[in-house]
Amino acid sequence: MKILFFVALAAISLSGCASREYVHEYMQSQMAPLNTRANALDSRLGGAESELKAHAAKQQQFDAAIAEVQVTLRVHANRMTKNEADIAQLSKTAQEAVERASVAGKLAEGKLTYEVVLSDDKLKFAPDRAELSGVGEAALDEFVAKLKSENKGVHIEIQGHTDSIGDAALNLKLGEARAQAVMRYLNIKGGIPLHHMAAISYGEAEPIADNHVKAGRKLNRRVVLVVIQ
Repeated sequence: MKILFFVALAAISLSGCASREYVHEYMQSQMAPLNTRANALDSRLGGAESELKAHAAKQQQFDAAIAEVQVTLRVHANRMTKNEADIAQLSKTAQEAVERASVAGKLAEGKLTYEVVLSDDKLKFAPDRAELSGVGEAALDEFVAKLKSENKGVHIEIQGHTDSIGDAALNLKLGEARAQAVMRYLNIKGGIPLHHMAAISYGEAEPIADNHVKAGRKLNRRVVLVVIQ
């Protein structure tokens, strides 16, 4: 009887061990897909975090670029405001020169540097003539020296003006001829490229003094060099 009891007890014990192993294996088989899904989810979360970090870095770069553009725009806006204020103080014909150069695409920075008025005393044209005198050439040499000392790329509009004596159409032609004479000298003797210059005539249309008196007519006979950067 005792032997049968121990045999039965051993069988029960073995049966219990087998049940635990079965349960363990069953649990492992059920947990394996869950672990796989959990690992996949962890991997996806890690990828999402990397993408978020990369997106944040790109956003910072974009914000920095926008800030740089805003600074550049402010600089240009300030420059334009200053240029507009400067131009407002210029002569009417100088303002028109800036507008013409802008339309023609001649401007690098879009601002007028200065204008030089060469009066009748400076150029000494003979009456109704367009040939430069020695005094006029000397005045232009001085102008060229100033340009070269500044060493800047500029556009120059050369404006011819006359007094109101004589026919208006002839005065317009005379102003053009004198402006062209100045431009040729600046090119040939001064070495300024022709594509950096333009000549225009106002004739008698833009007087700066009274044409009814000799002194006024003398002031109106002039060539204006408008230097635009």
